[in-house]
Amino acid sequence: MSLHTLNLRLATEADRTFLRMLYGTTRAHELEHTPWDQAARERFVDQQFQAQRSYYQAHYADAEQYVIEASGQPIGRAYLLWTDTHLQIIDLALLPEACGRGIGGELLGRFLERADREGLSAGLHVESYNPAQRLYFRHGFEVVGENGVYLKLRRHPRGHQAAAEPALRPAMPS
Repeated sequence: MSLHTLNLRLATEADRTFLRMLYGTTRAHELEHTPWDQAARERFVDQQFQAQRSYYQAHYADAEQYVIEASGQPIGRAYLLWTDTHLQIIDLALLPEACGRGIGGELLGRFLERADREGLSAGLHVESYNPAQRLYFRHGFEVVGENGVYLKLRRHPRGHQAAAEPALRPAMPS
């Protein structure tokens, strides 16, 4: 998959089936360890997908919701909230077969280049066991909070003076 074929397009209701399937892949590892049968897992994922959609709509109504495409095929999603001072990366998820190919890094780089040009800080939350946090650290994010499940990461715009918010030592998985 060539990085130059990547495209972002606004998500529509027609993308719901793909987005639900993608969401399921983000929970697959966690669900492998449950005693549930496949039907119970599917019901759980359906409920959690709808709960996440409702939460995002209630708390991030102005967010841009994109489908990530490679060669015209959907491979992921990116939900971004741009304000006058900050970029909040609400969600960045790729299909498992698209991971490890530099796609996440390419997209993150594009988002951060815009944030840097506009003098915006960037923030996101990542699960403490998610290997993608290494990508975020390579792009200059620092841990500024944690709640046991998620790490709160912040990145100051390149070329701008950092605010006084202290960085915490990241809890890297072994």
